Amino acid sequence: QVQLAESGGGLVQPGGSLKLSCAASGFRLDHYFIGWFRQAPGKEREGVSCIKSSDGSTNYADSVKGRFIISRDSAKNTVSLQMNSLKPEDTAVYYCAALRERTYYELRDCTILPYEYWGQGTQVTVSS
Repeated sequence: QVQLAESGGGLVQPGGSLKLSCAASGFRLDHYFIGWFRQAPGKEREGVSCIKSSDGSTNYADSVKGRFIISRDSAKNTVSLQMNSLKPEDTAVYYCAALRERTYYELRDCTILPYEYWGQGTQVTVSS
């Protein structure tokens, strides 16, 4: 069964760090776009960061650039999102998603691509 499972969410103070993990089961993340998205209460879902697993290229939303780092562990079949210098506005449910790479998909468009698989989400709350 194909599944994505997020972990690592929690409560953290402003300025703190968290590391989210997205584990895939039932398939390998090779040759996939893997994206992290978030949705805060009353707001639309927002693309945070993406990685193209075949070459490791990455993309970040302006709101997290310089603070978040996306990476992939091929051996563990996981993708992580290291979140540093967290702000209250980063509070949201974070989701990972996966989409098989196609030649006509561009990394720069990764937050609006039609992702095939989604995880259940993990809550991140940034508050003092």
